[in-house]
Amino acid sequence: MIELDMNILKKLCLTGGISGDESEVREKIIEEISQYGTEYHIDAMGNLIVFKKGKNRPLTRLMIAAHMDEVGMIVTYITENGYLGFDTVGGIDNRILPGQSVLIGKNKIPGVIGLKPIHLTPKSEISSELDIESLFIDIGAKDKEDAQKHINVGDSVVFDSKFDDTNGRIVAKALDDRAGCFILLNMLKRELEYDTYFVFTVQEEIGLRGAGAASYTVDPQSAIVIESTTANEIPGIEKHNRICEIGKGPAVSFMDKVTLYDKNYYELAMSLAKENKINIQPKKGVTGGNDAGAINVSKGVTRTLAISVPCRYLHTSAGIINKNDLQDTLKLAILLSEKISSQEFC
Repeated sequence: MIELDMNILKKLCLTGGISGDESEVREKIIEEISQYGTEYHIDAMGNLIVFKKGKNRPLTRLMIAAHMDEVGMIVTYITENGYLGFDTVGGIDNRILPGQSVLIGKNKIPGVIGLKPIHLTPKSEISSELDIESLFIDIGAKDKEDAQKHINVGDSVVFDSKFDDTNGRIVAKALDDRAGCFILLNMLKRELEYDTYFVFTVQEEIGLRGAGAASYTVDPQSAIVIESTTANEIPGIEKHNRICEIGKGPAVSFMDKVTLYDKNYYELAMSLAKENKINIQPKKGVTGGNDAGAINVSKGVTRTLAISVPCRYLHTSAGIINKNDLQDTLKLAILLSEKISSQEFC
């Protein structure tokens, strides 16, 4: 079993970094990789592109990617009474927002997302959908002038969440995709068999923007995307509609809304997992998307595979992943990277 330092994952998850504002996360990652014998640079978009030499030159130029950004919110206006209007950055279900504790801006000003009390809300306004315009952030300001001493329009807003890694699981915000970043860091710690590019991308949650730019720079022949994906084995979901389940290993995609994955790589992942007694499951559903969608078609066609850590309550303040799934995803990623790098590209 590979020993994982959960303090590193904790540090990554508790750091704020919505799409377009990933600098603090990137700094934490650079602190780690500076001790691993790597070369790196930051491109104009903010992607962190890392190269580490291995014992051998690869026969296929491989890029392994995970995104640094998380979903969150952004301040759009300040009312005369000092409340903050906001919009979401990335895919968030508005129904989970009321009552959430948040941190705003570089100074991490604490706030609470508010909503008109239900007993004062006309029945005509109550529905299963929740309009973002009906929500606001309360920082306890006296008025607009008081709020403006601490907050600017355009400030990032992140969930103010705890990190818990007891009982064989991890509960935290931003596991999509700090879990992937954590796996890349653990791969970089190792002595590599082959030269490999590792890319920590930006702006995945708002359209896979960083991955496309980074892939154009690296120009990989093949790519492995390490992600987190929705586990939905919860009450109310029929078994045949469960995309994947925590505790059953990494979920490997054959297709999603933006990528048709390399069939040979999909089969390779399944066979390597079986040979090495690694838990694995197919992602049973053509849903969602990830950085593979941009990498796959950037510059030239790149053979691409996505391996995902199953996560309940994705894009909320408290996702849940299984520690064994994290271990198995890392093991599979190592085996796949070595196998792909050792084969002539075709």
